[in-house]
Amino acid sequence: MDHHNISLITTIAWGFGLALVFGFIAERIKLPALVGYLVAGFLIGPATPGFVADAGIASQLSEIGVMLLMFGVGLHFSLNDLMSVRRIALPGAIVQMGLATALGAGMAMMWGWAVGPAIVFGLCLSCASTVVLLKALEARNLIDTMNGKIAVGWLVVEDLVTVLVLVLLPPLSGLLSGKEATVSAGIWVTIGQTLLQVGAFIALMLIVGKRVLPWILWQVARTGSRELFTLSVVAVAIGIAFGAAELFSVSFALGAFFAGMVMRESQFSHRAAEETLPLRDAFSVLFFVSVGMLFDPKIIMEQPLQVLGVVAIIVVGKSIAAAGLVLFFRYPLKTALTVSASLAQIGEFSFILAGLGMSLNLLPPEGMSLVLAGAIISIALNPFVFAAIKPFSNWFVKHSDLGRKLDRREDPYAELPATTEEKYLKGQVVLVGFGRVGKRIADALESQNIAYVVADQNRERVEDLRQMGKVAVSGDATEPEVLIQAHIQHAAMLVIATPDSLNVRRMSEIAQRLNPGIKLVIRTHSEDEMNFIREEKLGTVFFGEEELAKGMIHHILGAFGSDKPEPKAA
Repeated sequence: MDHHNISLITTIAWGFGLALVFGFIAERIKLPALVGYLVAGFLIGPATPGFVADAGIASQLSEIGVMLLMFGVGLHFSLNDLMSVRRIALPGAIVQMGLATALGAGMAMMWGWAVGPAIVFGLCLSCASTVVLLKALEARNLIDTMNGKIAVGWLVVEDLVTVLVLVLLPPLSGLLSGKEATVSAGIWVTIGQTLLQVGAFIALMLIVGKRVLPWILWQVARTGSRELFTLSVVAVAIGIAFGAAELFSVSFALGAFFAGMVMRESQFSHRAAEETLPLRDAFSVLFFVSVGMLFDPKIIMEQPLQVLGVVAIIVVGKSIAAAGLVLFFRYPLKTALTVSASLAQIGEFSFILAGLGMSLNLLPPEGMSLVLAGAIISIALNPFVFAAIKPFSNWFVKHSDLGRKLDRREDPYAELPATTEEKYLKGQVVLVGFGRVGKRIADALESQNIAYVVADQNRERVEDLRQMGKVAVSGDATEPEVLIQAHIQHAAMLVIATPDSLNVRRMSEIAQRLNPGIKLVIRTHSEDEMNFIREEKLGTVFFGEEELAKGMIHHILGAFGSDKPEPKAA
Protein backbone atom coordinates (compact mmCIF):
# COMPACT_ATOMS: atom_id res chain seq x y z
CA MET A 1 0.00 0.00 0.00
CA ASP A 2 1.27 3.48 -0.89
CA HIS A 3 1.93 5.31 2.36
CA HIS A 4 1.56 8.69 0.64
CA ASN A 5 -2.13 7.99 0.12
CA ILE A 6 -2.71 7.33 3.81
CA SER A 7 -0.20 9.75 5.32
CA LEU A 8 -2.56 10.68 8.17
CA ILE A 9 -2.97 7.05 9.24
CA THR A 10 0.74 6.22 8.94
CA THR A 11 1.73 9.34 10.86
CA ILE A 12 -0.64 8.51 13.72
CA ALA A 13 0.31 4.81 13.71
CA TRP A 14 4.07 5.42 13.77
CA GLY A 15 3.74 8.35 16.18
CA PHE A 16 1.63 6.53 18.76
CA GLY A 17 3.48 3.22 18.35
CA LEU A 18 6.98 4.58 18.84
CA ALA A 19 5.78 6.99 21.55
CA LEU A 20 4.41 4.02 23.48
CA VAL A 21 7.64 2.04 23.11
CA PHE A 22 10.06 4.81 24.00
CA GLY A 23 7.75 6.37 26.61
CA PHE A 24 7.65 2.99 28.36
CA ILE A 25 11.44 2.63 28.13
CA ALA A 26 11.90 6.15 29.53
CA GLU A 27 9.66 5.41 32.50
CA ARG A 28 11.46 2.11 33.17
CA ILE A 29 14.83 3.87 33.38
CA LYS A 30 13.36 6.59 35.63
CA LEU A 31 13.13 9.28 32.93
CA PRO A 32 9.98 11.30 32.16
CA ALA A 33 7.80 9.69 29.47
CA LEU A 34 7.88 12.85 27.37
CA VAL A 35 11.59 12.27 26.73
CA GLY A 36 10.55 9.04 25.03
CA TYR A 37 7.93 10.91 22.99
CA LEU A 38 10.60 13.35 21.77
CA VAL A 39 12.86 10.44 20.78
CA ALA A 40 9.95 8.84 18.89
CA GLY A 41 9.42 12.05 16.93
CA PHE A 42 13.12 12.31 16.13
CA LEU A 43 13.12 8.74 14.76
CA ILE A 44 10.27 9.42 12.31
CA GLY A 45 11.59 12.85 11.36
CA PRO A 46 13.61 13.79 8.28
CA ALA A 47 16.93 13.74 10.18
CA THR A 48 16.93 9.94 10.49
CA PRO A 49 16.78 7.18 7.82
CA GLY A 50 13.73 5.00 7.27
CA PHE A 51 10.10 6.06 7.50
CA VAL A 52 9.56 9.85 7.52
CA ALA A 53 6.18 11.02 8.80
CA ASP A 54 4.28 13.90 7.22
CA ALA A 55 5.48 16.91 9.22
CA GLY A 56 2.52 19.05 8.16
CA ILE A 57 -0.03 16.51 9.35
CA ALA A 58 1.89 15.87 12.57
CA SER A 59 1.93 19.63 13.24
CA GLN A 60 -1.83 19.90 12.74
CA LEU A 61 -2.48 16.90 15.00
CA SER A 62 -0.36 18.51 17.70
CA GLU A 63 -2.38 21.73 17.30
CA ILE A 64 -5.52 19.72 18.11
CA GLY A 65 -3.78 18.49 21.23
CA VAL A 66 -2.91 22.06 22.22
CA MET A 67 -6.54 23.12 21.70
CA LEU A 68 -7.95 20.28 23.80
CA LEU A 69 -5.37 20.76 26.53
CA MET A 70 -5.98 24.51 26.75
CA PHE A 71 -9.73 23.87 26.72
CA GLY A 72 -9.27 21.55 29.70
CA VAL A 73 -7.27 24.21 31.53
CA GLY A 74 -10.03 26.72 30.87
CA LEU A 75 -12.54 24.31 32.43
CA HIS A 76 -10.54 24.47 35.68
CA PHE A 77 -9.29 28.06 35.47
CA SER A 78 -11.98 30.72 35.84
CA LEU A 79 -11.68 34.40 35.02
CA ASN A 80 -11.66 35.03 38.77
CA ASP A 81 -8.59 32.79 39.04
CA LEU A 82 -6.85 34.81 36.34
CA MET A 83 -7.82 38.11 37.94
CA SER A 84 -6.71 36.85 41.36
CA VAL A 85 -3.09 36.64 40.16
CA ARG A 86 -3.14 39.66 37.84
CA ARG A 87 -0.90 41.81 40.03
CA ILE A 88 1.98 39.37 39.69
CA ALA A 89 1.18 37.59 36.39
CA LEU A 90 0.69 40.70 34.26
CA PRO A 91 3.79 42.77 35.16
CA GLY A 92 5.85 39.64 35.82
CA ALA A 93 5.22 38.08 32.41
CA ILE A 94 5.84 41.32 30.50
CA VAL A 95 9.07 42.18 32.35
CA GLN A 96 10.35 38.59 32.18
CA MET A 97 9.71 38.44 28.42
CA GLY A 98 11.55 41.74 28.01
CA LEU A 99 14.57 40.49 29.97
CA ALA A 100 14.68 37.17 28.11
CA THR A 101 14.39 38.96 24.76
CA ALA A 102 17.25 41.25 25.72
CA LEU A 103 19.43 38.28 26.73
CA GLY A 104 18.71 36.39 23.51
CA ALA A 105 19.17 39.46 21.32
CA GLY A 106 22.40 40.40 23.07
CA MET A 107 23.85 36.94 22.55
CA ALA A 108 22.84 36.91 18.88
CA MET A 109 24.47 40.29 18.33
CA MET A 110 27.65 38.90 19.86
CA TRP A 111 27.56 36.30 17.08
CA GLY A 112 27.47 39.13 14.54
CA TRP A 113 23.73 39.18 13.80
CA ALA A 114 21.94 42.40 12.86
CA VAL A 115 19.69 44.07 15.42
CA GLY A 116 16.38 43.04 13.78
CA PRO A 117 17.08 39.29 13.51
CA ALA A 118 18.61 39.38 17.01
CA ILE A 119 15.40 40.83 18.49
CA VAL A 120 13.24 38.22 16.73
CA PHE A 121 15.55 35.48 18.01
CA GLY A 122 15.31 36.86 21.55
CA LEU A 123 11.51 36.91 21.33
CA CYS A 124 11.56 33.23 20.32
CA LEU A 125 13.40 32.39 23.54
CA SER A 126 11.12 34.49 25.75
CA CYS A 127 7.83 32.56 25.57
CA ALA A 128 7.42 29.25 27.38
CA SER A 129 5.26 26.32 26.28
CA THR A 130 1.86 26.14 27.94
CA VAL A 131 1.57 22.46 26.96
CA VAL A 132 4.81 21.51 28.71
CA LEU A 133 3.88 23.54 31.79
CA LEU A 134 0.46 21.93 32.09
CA LYS A 135 1.85 18.41 31.77
CA ALA A 136 4.41 19.21 34.50
CA LEU A 137 1.78 20.71 36.83
CA GLU A 138 -0.66 17.86 36.22
CA ALA A 139 2.02 15.27 37.02
CA ARG A 140 2.59 16.95 40.39
CA ASN A 141 -1.05 17.85 41.21
CA LEU A 142 -0.15 21.54 41.22
CA ILE A 143 -2.69 23.01 38.78
CA ASP A 144 -5.25 23.87 41.47
CA THR A 145 -2.66 25.18 43.95
CA MET A 146 -1.86 28.86 44.33
CA ASN A 147 1.59 28.38 42.81
CA GLY A 148 0.07 26.52 39.87
CA LYS A 149 -2.49 29.27 39.26
CA ILE A 150 0.23 31.91 39.26
CA ALA A 151 2.29 29.90 36.76
CA VAL A 152 -0.70 29.29 34.45
CA GLY A 153 -1.81 32.91 34.69
CA TRP A 154 1.75 34.03 33.91
CA LEU A 155 1.81 31.90 30.76
CA VAL A 156 -1.65 33.05 29.67
CA VAL A 157 -0.34 36.63 29.77
CA GLU A 158 2.75 35.50 27.83
CA ASP A 159 0.49 33.93 25.19
CA LEU A 160 -1.52 37.15 24.87
CA VAL A 161 1.66 39.19 24.45
CA THR A 162 3.02 36.71 21.89
CA VAL A 163 -0.21 36.91 19.86
CA LEU A 164 0.25 40.68 19.74
CA VAL A 165 3.87 40.22 18.62
CA LEU A 166 2.81 37.83 15.84
CA VAL A 167 0.37 40.40 14.48
CA LEU A 168 2.78 43.33 14.77
CA LEU A 169 5.83 41.60 13.32
CA PRO A 170 4.85 41.82 9.58
CA PRO A 171 4.22 45.60 9.56
CA LEU A 172 7.42 46.13 11.59
CA SER A 173 9.52 43.87 9.35
CA GLY A 174 10.77 46.77 7.24
CA LEU A 175 12.05 48.63 10.27
CA LEU A 176 13.62 45.53 11.83
CA SER A 177 15.35 44.55 8.59
CA GLY A 178 16.80 48.04 8.21
CA LYS A 179 14.89 48.83 5.01
CA GLU A 180 12.80 51.54 6.71
CA ALA A 181 14.18 54.25 8.95
CA THR A 182 11.03 55.08 10.87
CA VAL A 183 7.81 53.44 11.94
CA SER A 184 5.02 54.01 9.43
CA ALA A 185 1.65 55.35 10.50
CA GLY A 186 0.09 52.04 9.53
CA ILE A 187 1.61 50.29 12.52
CA TRP A 188 -0.60 52.26 14.91
CA VAL A 189 -3.65 51.29 12.88
CA THR A 190 -2.55 47.63 13.06
CA ILE A 191 -2.06 47.83 16.82
CA GLY A 192 -5.50 49.32 17.25
CA GLN A 193 -7.10 46.67 15.04
CA THR A 194 -5.34 43.89 16.94
CA LEU A 195 -6.47 45.17 20.33
CA LEU A 196 -10.02 45.59 19.04
CA GLN A 197 -10.08 42.06 17.61
CA VAL A 198 -8.79 40.43 20.79
CA GLY A 199 -11.08 42.60 22.92
CA ALA A 200 -14.08 41.78 20.71
CA PHE A 201 -13.40 38.04 21.01
CA ILE A 202 -13.04 38.16 24.80
CA ALA A 203 -16.18 40.31 25.13
CA LEU A 204 -18.12 37.94 22.86
CA MET A 205 -17.07 34.94 24.94
CA LEU A 206 -17.82 36.57 28.29
CA ILE A 207 -21.13 38.15 27.29
CA VAL A 208 -22.63 35.77 24.72
CA GLY A 209 -20.61 32.58 25.18
CA LYS A 210 -21.15 32.60 28.94
CA ARG A 211 -24.87 32.14 28.31
CA VAL A 212 -24.91 30.14 25.08
CA LEU A 213 -22.30 27.44 25.75
CA PRO A 214 -23.74 26.19 29.07
CA TRP A 215 -27.20 26.18 27.43
CA ILE A 216 -25.87 24.04 24.54
CA LEU A 217 -24.36 21.53 26.98
CA TRP A 218 -27.62 21.37 28.91
CA GLN A 219 -29.65 20.67 25.76
CA VAL A 220 -27.27 17.92 24.62
CA ALA A 221 -27.14 16.38 28.12
CA ARG A 222 -30.94 16.15 28.12
CA THR A 223 -30.77 13.68 25.21
CA GLY A 224 -29.05 11.18 27.50
CA SER A 225 -26.50 10.32 24.80
CA ARG A 226 -22.94 10.10 26.08
CA GLU A 227 -21.57 10.14 22.51
CA LEU A 228 -23.40 13.35 21.68
CA PHE A 229 -22.22 14.97 24.89
CA THR A 230 -18.57 14.12 24.17
CA LEU A 231 -19.00 15.27 20.57
CA SER A 232 -20.51 18.57 21.67
CA VAL A 233 -17.62 19.28 24.04
CA VAL A 234 -14.97 18.52 21.41
CA ALA A 235 -16.89 20.45 18.73
CA VAL A 236 -17.14 23.50 20.97
CA ALA A 237 -13.44 23.38 21.92
CA ILE A 238 -12.10 22.99 18.40
CA GLY A 239 -14.82 25.05 16.70
CA ILE A 240 -14.32 28.11 18.91
CA ALA A 241 -10.53 27.79 18.66
CA PHE A 242 -10.77 27.73 14.86
CA GLY A 243 -13.31 30.57 14.77
CA ALA A 244 -11.16 32.70 17.07
CA ALA A 245 -8.17 32.29 14.77
CA GLU A 246 -10.13 32.90 11.55
CA LEU A 247 -12.35 35.78 12.67
CA PHE A 248 -10.38 37.52 15.41
CA SER A 249 -6.72 36.56 14.70
CA VAL A 250 -6.49 34.96 18.15
CA SER A 251 -4.36 31.84 18.48
CA PHE A 252 -5.97 28.39 18.57
CA ALA A 253 -4.67 27.88 22.10
CA LEU A 254 -6.13 31.09 23.51
CA GLY A 255 -9.43 30.54 21.70
CA ALA A 256 -9.79 27.08 23.23
CA PHE A 257 -8.71 28.39 26.64
CA PHE A 258 -11.46 31.02 26.74
CA ALA A 259 -14.01 28.48 25.47
CA GLY A 260 -13.18 26.22 28.40
CA MET A 261 -13.15 29.11 30.86
CA VAL A 262 -16.64 30.17 29.76
CA MET A 263 -17.98 26.61 29.74
CA ARG A 264 -16.80 26.29 33.33
CA GLU A 265 -19.98 28.16 34.25
CA SER A 266 -21.99 25.10 33.22
CA GLN A 267 -23.02 22.51 35.79
CA PHE A 268 -21.58 19.91 33.41
CA SER A 269 -18.05 21.35 33.43
CA HIS A 270 -16.60 18.47 35.49
CA ARG A 271 -18.18 15.91 33.17
CA ALA A 272 -16.87 17.79 30.14
CA ALA A 273 -13.35 17.70 31.60
CA GLU A 274 -13.58 13.95 32.24
CA GLU A 275 -14.98 13.16 28.77
CA THR A 276 -12.17 15.01 26.96
CA LEU A 277 -9.33 13.75 29.16
CA PRO A 278 -8.42 10.70 27.00
CA LEU A 279 -8.36 12.84 23.85
CA ARG A 280 -6.25 15.50 25.56
CA ASP A 281 -3.72 12.92 26.70
CA ALA A 282 -3.51 11.24 23.29
CA PHE A 283 -3.07 14.41 21.26
CA SER A 284 -0.64 15.97 23.73
CA VAL A 285 1.60 12.96 23.02
CA LEU A 286 1.47 13.88 19.32
CA PHE A 287 2.56 17.39 20.23
CA PHE A 288 5.81 16.12 21.69
CA VAL A 289 6.26 13.71 18.78
CA SER A 290 5.86 16.58 16.29
CA VAL A 291 8.46 18.63 18.20
CA GLY A 292 10.90 15.72 18.05
CA MET A 293 10.40 15.46 14.27
CA LEU A 294 11.73 18.99 13.82
CA PHE A 295 15.05 18.31 15.51
CA ASP A 296 18.22 18.04 13.42
CA PRO A 297 21.18 16.93 15.58
CA LYS A 298 23.70 18.48 13.16
CA ILE A 299 23.24 21.85 14.83
CA ILE A 300 24.67 20.45 18.08
CA MET A 301 27.79 19.20 16.33
CA GLU A 302 28.25 22.25 14.13
CA GLN A 303 27.47 24.98 16.71
CA PRO A 304 27.78 23.46 20.19
CA LEU A 305 28.63 26.73 21.95
CA GLN A 306 25.66 28.53 20.42
CA VAL A 307 23.34 25.70 21.45
CA LEU A 308 24.77 25.77 24.97
CA GLY A 309 24.22 29.52 25.13
CA VAL A 310 20.59 29.18 23.99
CA VAL A 311 19.88 26.46 26.57
CA ALA A 312 21.56 28.55 29.27
CA ILE A 313 19.29 31.52 28.54
CA ILE A 314 16.14 29.35 28.49
CA VAL A 315 16.86 27.19 31.52
CA VAL A 316 19.02 29.49 33.66
CA GLY A 317 18.52 33.08 32.49
CA LYS A 318 14.73 33.00 32.28
CA SER A 319 14.48 31.09 35.56
CA ILE A 320 16.61 33.58 37.46
CA ALA A 321 14.70 36.52 35.97
CA ALA A 322 11.32 34.98 36.86
CA ALA A 323 12.40 34.00 40.38
CA GLY A 324 13.76 37.49 40.99
CA LEU A 325 10.51 39.09 39.84
CA VAL A 326 8.37 36.82 42.03
CA LEU A 327 10.56 37.54 45.05
CA PHE A 328 10.39 41.26 44.22
CA PHE A 329 6.62 41.00 44.60
CA ARG A 330 7.27 39.54 48.07
CA TYR A 331 6.03 36.04 47.34
CA PRO A 332 7.58 33.02 49.13
CA LEU A 333 10.71 31.27 47.91
CA LYS A 334 8.71 28.14 46.99
CA THR A 335 6.44 30.19 44.69
CA ALA A 336 9.45 31.82 43.04
CA LEU A 337 11.07 28.44 42.35
CA THR A 338 7.83 26.94 40.98
CA VAL A 339 7.27 29.82 38.56
CA SER A 340 10.92 29.83 37.47
CA ALA A 341 10.82 26.09 36.75
CA SER A 342 7.59 26.58 34.79
CA LEU A 343 9.30 29.05 32.46
CA ALA A 344 12.54 27.10 31.97
CA GLN A 345 11.52 25.83 28.52
CA ILE A 346 10.17 27.04 25.18
CA GLY A 347 7.66 25.46 22.83
CA GLU A 348 4.85 25.97 20.35
CA PHE A 349 4.78 29.79 20.18
CA SER A 350 8.56 29.87 19.75
CA PHE A 351 8.24 27.68 16.64
CA ILE A 352 5.48 29.91 15.24
CA LEU A 353 7.50 33.07 15.88
CA ALA A 354 10.62 31.56 14.32
CA GLY A 355 8.68 30.40 11.26
CA LEU A 356 7.17 33.85 10.77
CA GLY A 357 10.60 35.43 11.21
CA MET A 358 12.06 33.21 8.48
CA SER A 359 9.19 33.99 6.08
CA LEU A 360 9.83 37.72 6.62
CA ASN A 361 13.62 37.25 6.16
CA LEU A 362 14.12 38.39 9.75
CA LEU A 363 15.63 35.13 11.00
CA PRO A 364 18.36 33.08 9.32
CA PRO A 365 17.86 29.29 8.94
CA GLU A 366 20.40 28.66 11.69
CA GLY A 367 18.15 30.69 14.01
CA MET A 368 15.29 28.23 13.52
CA SER A 369 17.67 25.31 14.14
CA LEU A 370 18.93 26.89 17.36
CA VAL A 371 15.36 27.56 18.55
CA LEU A 372 14.42 23.93 17.89
CA ALA A 373 17.53 22.62 19.64
CA GLY A 374 16.83 24.86 22.62
CA ALA A 375 13.21 23.69 22.73
CA ILE A 376 14.06 19.99 22.54
CA ILE A 377 16.73 20.17 25.23
CA SER A 378 14.78 22.47 27.56
CA ILE A 379 11.59 20.36 27.27
CA ALA A 380 13.59 17.22 28.05
CA LEU A 381 15.26 18.93 31.03
CA ASN A 382 12.11 20.57 32.42
CA PRO A 383 10.90 17.58 34.50
CA PHE A 384 14.31 17.43 36.16
CA VAL A 385 14.17 21.18 36.86
CA PHE A 386 10.82 20.69 38.61
CA ALA A 387 12.16 17.71 40.53
CA ALA A 388 15.10 19.82 41.74
CA ILE A 389 12.90 22.50 43.35
CA LYS A 390 12.51 20.86 46.76
CA PRO A 391 16.11 19.64 47.26
CA PHE A 392 17.51 22.95 46.00
CA SER A 393 15.18 24.92 48.28
CA ASN A 394 16.16 22.80 51.29
CA TRP A 395 19.88 23.12 50.49
CA PHE A 396 19.63 26.87 49.81
CA VAL A 397 17.82 27.54 53.07
CA LYS A 398 20.22 25.33 55.07
CA HIS A 399 23.51 26.67 53.69
CA SER A 400 22.73 30.28 52.81
CA ASP A 401 21.87 33.30 54.94
CA LEU A 402 20.09 34.76 51.91
CA GLY A 403 18.06 31.56 51.56
CA ARG A 404 16.99 31.69 55.19
CA LYS A 405 16.12 35.35 54.83
CA LEU A 406 13.99 34.70 51.74
CA ASP A 407 12.34 31.70 53.38
CA ARG A 408 11.41 33.79 56.42
CA ARG A 409 11.13 37.12 54.65
CA GLU A 410 8.99 39.84 56.09
CA ASP A 411 5.66 40.10 54.29
CA PRO A 412 3.26 42.85 55.40
CA TYR A 413 0.37 40.44 54.84
CA ALA A 414 1.97 37.43 56.56
CA GLU A 415 1.13 38.71 60.04
CA LEU A 416 -1.76 40.55 61.63
CA PRO A 417 -1.42 44.30 62.21
CA ALA A 418 -0.59 45.43 65.74
CA THR A 419 -3.92 47.29 65.78
CA THR A 420 -5.97 44.08 65.40
CA GLU A 421 -8.85 43.99 67.92
CA GLU A 422 -8.71 41.50 70.80
CA LYS A 423 -11.82 39.61 69.63
CA TYR A 424 -9.87 38.40 66.57
CA LEU A 425 -7.00 37.10 68.72
CA LYS A 426 -8.85 34.95 71.23
CA GLY A 427 -11.89 32.70 70.85
CA GLN A 428 -12.04 33.40 67.13
CA VAL A 429 -12.57 31.09 64.15
CA VAL A 430 -9.53 30.54 61.91
CA LEU A 431 -10.86 30.08 58.38
CA VAL A 432 -8.40 28.46 55.96
CA GLY A 433 -9.33 29.23 52.35
CA PHE A 434 -11.52 32.05 51.05
CA GLY A 435 -12.88 30.53 47.86
CA ARG A 436 -16.54 29.97 47.09
CA VAL A 437 -17.11 27.79 50.17
CA GLY A 438 -14.94 29.88 52.48
CA LYS A 439 -16.68 33.10 51.47
CA ARG A 440 -20.10 31.66 52.27
CA ILE A 441 -18.88 30.51 55.68
CA ALA A 442 -17.40 33.96 56.34
CA ASP A 443 -20.70 35.65 55.41
CA ALA A 444 -22.57 33.37 57.83
CA LEU A 445 -20.09 34.12 60.63
CA GLU A 446 -20.41 37.86 60.03
CA SER A 447 -24.21 37.67 60.12
CA GLN A 448 -23.92 36.20 63.65
CA ASN A 449 -21.16 38.62 64.74
CA ILE A 450 -18.66 35.77 65.19
CA ALA A 451 -15.06 36.92 64.84
CA TYR A 452 -12.88 35.10 62.31
CA VAL A 453 -9.41 35.31 60.78
CA VAL A 454 -8.81 34.21 57.18
CA ALA A 455 -5.62 32.34 56.22
CA ASP A 456 -5.18 32.08 52.44
CA GLN A 457 -2.28 31.36 50.08
CA ASN A 458 -3.46 33.96 47.59
CA ARG A 459 -1.59 37.07 48.67
CA GLU A 460 -3.66 39.34 46.41
CA ARG A 461 -6.89 37.99 47.91
CA VAL A 462 -5.55 38.73 51.41
CA GLU A 463 -4.62 42.23 50.29
CA ASP A 464 -8.17 42.80 49.01
CA LEU A 465 -9.64 41.46 52.26
CA ARG A 466 -7.45 43.81 54.29
CA GLN A 467 -8.62 46.75 52.18
CA MET A 468 -12.23 45.78 52.96
CA GLY A 469 -11.44 45.83 56.67
CA LYS A 470 -11.32 42.04 57.10
CA VAL A 471 -8.73 40.28 59.27
CA ALA A 472 -6.56 38.00 57.12
CA VAL A 473 -3.04 36.58 56.84
CA SER A 474 -1.21 35.39 53.76
CA GLY A 475 0.56 32.04 53.57
CA ASP A 476 0.35 28.27 53.35
CA ALA A 477 -1.59 26.98 56.37
CA THR A 478 0.42 23.75 56.31
CA GLU A 479 3.28 25.82 57.73
CA PRO A 480 3.05 26.33 61.53
CA GLU A 481 4.10 29.99 61.23
CA VAL A 482 0.97 30.86 59.26
CA LEU A 483 -1.42 29.35 61.78
CA ILE A 484 0.56 30.95 64.61
CA GLN A 485 0.13 34.35 62.95
CA ALA A 486 -3.62 33.66 62.84
CA HIS A 487 -3.39 33.11 66.63
CA ILE A 488 -4.43 29.47 66.43
CA GLN A 489 -3.19 28.98 70.03
CA HIS A 490 -6.17 30.89 71.39
CA ALA A 491 -8.74 30.13 68.66
CA ALA A 492 -12.01 28.36 69.37
CA MET A 493 -12.24 26.62 66.00
CA LEU A 494 -10.26 25.86 62.83
CA VAL A 495 -12.36 25.62 59.65
CA ILE A 496 -10.52 24.13 56.67
CA ALA A 497 -12.53 25.26 53.64
CA THR A 498 -9.86 24.70 51.00
CA PRO A 499 -10.44 21.82 48.53
CA ASP A 500 -6.79 20.74 48.81
CA SER A 501 -7.35 17.49 50.70
CA LEU A 502 -3.69 16.50 50.44
CA ASN A 503 -2.74 18.96 53.19
CA VAL A 504 -5.75 18.56 55.49
CA ARG A 505 -3.98 16.10 57.80
CA ARG A 506 -0.95 18.34 58.25
CA MET A 507 -3.09 21.40 59.03
CA SER A 508 -5.11 19.39 61.56
CA GLU A 509 -2.01 17.98 63.26
CA ILE A 510 -0.36 21.39 63.53
CA ALA A 511 -3.51 23.01 64.91
CA GLN A 512 -4.01 20.31 67.55
CA ARG A 513 -0.36 20.45 68.55
CA LEU A 514 -0.55 24.23 69.04
CA ASN A 515 -4.03 24.18 70.59
CA PRO A 516 -5.06 20.74 71.93
CA GLY A 517 -8.59 21.87 72.76
CA ILE A 518 -9.42 23.40 69.40
CA LYS A 519 -12.46 22.22 67.43
CA LEU A 520 -11.85 21.23 63.79
CA VAL A 521 -14.31 21.50 60.90
CA ILE A 522 -12.90 20.04 57.70
CA ARG A 523 -13.98 20.06 54.07
CA THR A 524 -12.84 17.25 51.78
CA HIS A 525 -13.61 15.77 48.36
CA SER A 526 -11.79 12.51 49.12
CA GLU A 527 -13.69 9.55 50.59
CA ASP A 528 -10.42 8.06 51.88
CA GLU A 529 -9.61 11.37 53.57
CA MET A 530 -13.08 11.47 55.11
CA ASN A 531 -12.73 7.94 56.52
CA PHE A 532 -9.27 8.72 57.91
CA ILE A 533 -10.46 11.90 59.64
CA ARG A 534 -13.39 10.08 61.21
CA GLU A 535 -11.33 7.09 62.30
CA GLU A 536 -8.66 9.30 63.86
CA LYS A 537 -11.34 11.61 65.30
CA LEU A 538 -9.52 14.67 64.01
CA GLY A 539 -12.72 16.71 63.83
CA THR A 540 -16.03 17.12 62.07
CA VAL A 541 -15.65 16.36 58.37
CA PHE A 542 -17.91 17.37 55.50
CA PHE A 543 -17.60 15.21 52.39
CA GLY A 544 -18.92 17.00 49.29
CA GLU A 545 -21.02 14.23 47.75
CA GLU A 546 -22.35 13.06 51.11
CA GLU A 547 -23.51 16.53 52.12
CA LEU A 548 -25.11 17.06 48.72
CA ALA A 549 -27.02 13.76 49.11
CA LYS A 550 -28.17 14.74 52.62
CA GLY A 551 -29.47 18.06 51.38
CA MET A 552 -31.33 16.45 48.47
CA ILE A 553 -32.81 13.71 50.71
CA HIS A 554 -33.99 16.30 53.22
CA HIS A 555 -35.71 18.27 50.46
CA ILE A 556 -37.27 15.19 48.84
CA LEU A 557 -38.64 13.80 52.12
CA GLY A 558 -39.87 17.24 53.10
CA ALA A 559 -41.78 17.54 49.84
CA PHE A 560 -43.71 14.40 50.79
CA GLY A 561 -44.32 15.62 54.33
CA SER A 562 -42.14 12.91 55.84
CA ASP A 563 -40.57 13.59 59.21
CA LYS A 564 -38.71 10.29 59.32
CA PRO A 565 -34.94 10.47 59.72
CA GLU A 566 -33.00 10.11 56.51
CA PRO A 567 -31.36 6.73 55.84
CA LYS A 568 -27.81 6.27 57.00
CA ALA A 569 -25.04 6.24 54.41
CA ALA A 570 -23.91 2.77 53.36
